[in-house]
Amino acid sequence: MLKIGFEVLLDKPPPSLTGKRIGYLSNQASIVRTLEHGRILLQKKFGRQLTCLFSPQHGFFSEKQDNMVESDHLFDHVTGLPIFSLYGEHRRPTAEMFERFDVLLIDLCDVGTRVYTFLYTMVYCLELAAELGKEVIVLDRPNPLGGEKIEGNLLHPDCSSFVGLYPLPMRHGLTFGELAVLINNEFEIWAEVTVVKMQGWRRNMIFRHTDFPWVAPSPNMPTPETALVYPGQVIWEGTNVSEGRGTTQPFEFVGAPFWSHEAMLNQLEKIELPGCYLRPIVFQPTSGKWAGEPCRGFQIHVIDAETYMPYRTSLALLQATMHLYPDDFRYKEPPYEYEFERLPLDLILGDRTVREQLMQGHDIMSMEAGWQQELRVFDGARKNYFLY
Repeated sequence: MLKIGFEVLLDKPPPSLTGKRIGYLSNQASIVRTLEHGRILLQKKFGRQLTCLFSPQHGFFSEKQDNMVESDHLFDHVTGLPIFSLYGEHRRPTAEMFERFDVLLIDLCDVGTRVYTFLYTMVYCLELAAELGKEVIVLDRPNPLGGEKIEGNLLHPDCSSFVGLYPLPMRHGLTFGELAVLINNEFEIWAEVTVVKMQGWRRNMIFRHTDFPWVAPSPNMPTPETALVYPGQVIWEGTNVSEGRGTTQPFEFVGAPFWSHEAMLNQLEKIELPGCYLRPIVFQPTSGKWAGEPCRGFQIHVIDAETYMPYRTSLALLQATMHLYPDDFRYKEPPYEYEFERLPLDLILGDRTVREQLMQGHDIMSMEAGWQQELRVFDGARKNYFLY
């Protein structure tokens, strides 16, 4: 049975916590198997040693729906502690916040995708911890996509932003703890970081294999199946095509009023899209893009997670849209995640040449072949940081 890093720490607290003031970076998904929240269990275990809480994008209760919807600092009536928002007035923690603790526990549910901002909130904490000499302990949790497969182009420096600070592929195949140590070492942050490992997790396990309860880490990540499609479907945030926000199945749904099922499927016949079935649907978002308007599109059913390639699948849909609907398709204009000049789609893709090649009709399989050398280098580097 899986035991997450938080549960391991509770069973056997490390000596470095003895007598130390503790900060805790988490959100509503930072639960244990019994669905109790980590902050409550920490306070029971350590009492007044727990001095403050921190939250990432979307708010402590994952209530903020969209990008650039900020959260205020809060007072937690359950623990009586302040909650400092790291997605509001500040995205980087301040020295004044860090004065309240000696050791920071990071206990966030990542979704295995480069653009998910929880990673960069952790990085900003590591940078300040290194500067101030604070210890950081990452309480590891499963990568819901598993830890074997990697996919996509690596981020290029000219596309660096809060949805991508480092040359990672879109699907990186690492746990949050592994990411913390890799980035801390490879990019020379040199914070004092330790990882409390999980017990019972294997790299070939997607989230449904863990038998652990799922709580949405962000409002549009309602199920583990959402996480499976997200490394591809997130690209629609940079376009006028609906990624299914405002429906009950965000990211699994994709479409627009100007799409035709038949025309799109005819275009997609040219490329192999393993492990999934694109079921034609009509959906009507209640908010966001095309709110109140029927959208023709697809629900992506992952029928074989082992062979499914989320990034390839969504790039194929994107290229078909570019080709079929040049008069209707639009890129989202800035701002996006506090970037006010660069094209949001380029920031998400991590390399503007990917967008340009899709527009020019380049074969996606050939594009993938061009990424293999950098992927091999990344794969070799990440294996140095495997904990499982």
